[in-house]
Amino acid sequence: MKTKVLFVCMGNICRSPTAHGVMQHKVEARALGNRIEIDSAGTHAYHVGEQSDPRSRSTAARKGIDMDFIRARKISILDYDEYDYILAMDADNLDLIQYYAPKNYHAKVSLFLAYANQAGTVDEHEVPDPYYGGEAGFEHVFSLVDRGCDALIEHILSA
Repeated sequence: MKTKVLFVCMGNICRSPTAHGVMQHKVEARALGNRIEIDSAGTHAYHVGEQSDPRSRSTAARKGIDMDFIRARKISILDYDEYDYILAMDADNLDLIQYYAPKNYHAKVSLFLAYANQAGTVDEHEVPDPYYGGEAGFEHVFSLVDRGCDALIEHILSA
């Protein structure tokens, strides 16, 4: 049975698709596609159907990660039972995910970096939104996401 992971940020064009692309790359590199399935979504429907922000895609591409297949979507009520993990990039989005959650749902909802915090690989608790910043912000997001995905994979494999 596959473990299904949904990464969530506000618009699903910067942080959560970066996590989606990085995690997909790591899962494929470790031949874990039969064990882990990944998707991403936003808490808002600003960019539904659009590709990720070009700055996110170019940052990932420089690291050998393709994000061109990812299209923005809004989180759905069905996702709460479809996914084992719904992981928010920040506390505001975590609050929204929890607020709109059905009464009894299957998914473990938490901050994405909680697993990296537990592993001691990241001190920050949130992945900051790089949208209004420059290239350094996107590089920082990539670094956090890269370490966060490693910790999440180890958590899933040890569960």
